[in-house]
Amino acid sequence: MIYIKNEEEIELIRESSLLVGKTLAEVARHIRPGIETIRLDELAESFIRDHGALPGFKGYNGFPFTLCISVNEEVVHGFPGKRILRSGDIVSVDCGVLMNGFYGDSAYTFAVGEVSDEVRLLMEKTRESLYKAIEMAVEGNRVGDIGHAVQSHVEQFGYSVVRDLVGHGLGKQLHEKPEVPNFGKRGSGVKLREGMVLAIEPMVNMGVKSVVQMPDGWTIRTADNKPSAHYEHDVAIRKGKAEILSTFEYIEEVIKQNKING
Repeated sequence: MIYIKNEEEIELIRESSLLVGKTLAEVARHIRPGIETIRLDELAESFIRDHGALPGFKGYNGFPFTLCISVNEEVVHGFPGKRILRSGDIVSVDCGVLMNGFYGDSAYTFAVGEVSDEVRLLMEKTRESLYKAIEMAVEGNRVGDIGHAVQSHVEQFGYSVVRDLVGHGLGKQLHEKPEVPNFGKRGSGVKLREGMVLAIEPMVNMGVKSVVQMPDGWTIRTADNKPSAHYEHDVAIRKGKAEILSTFEYIEEVIKQNKING
């Protein structure tokens, strides 16, 4: 069952999604070499609760944390813990909130200190693929058009798209229909209708597309241990042009300030 949202519901999803963006910006203030990932999780949980919302991931299917923090070869669903971030790492932070009965869900991959040009290019092209996908998220197109946009963009640089994990519908549930793969054929899959809300989230590997699950039962890493990047926006399907409900603006303002401050 695919739920079509009315304007009031889309506004509530936007509020939740914007709070996710602000939470990720708060996390960005503290991402630096030497910090333990559990500290970022604690900061995020406090920030979300202080803004009258609940962590959307904590307790979801038994997930024990507020953030999914995935470092380097970890693709998604990484556990925060005692791991210390080091210069040259990349860290994908995925965050969800539940507020006023609706979820927001967004992810961003951060560079810790100085990362290699090769890794920075992976991040850049993955982020670009998200916006290519969003261009396709309009009424009358199909889910396959979104996936094809991601796949065709990143594969030309020699990267691969994770097949085992997908984007999804979003609303009163964190994961709703339809599934939104990051690969596919143009003109295939579910037809997009105005009022659908999708979480579009390219997960792109520098090496092979294969992934493996770690012993914790959650963390997914690349099979060849090469880095992976992950970006996610919440998007309302409209006629002509998709409407992005989440934002990276707060995050990127903090990243800019961090660079200025050294």
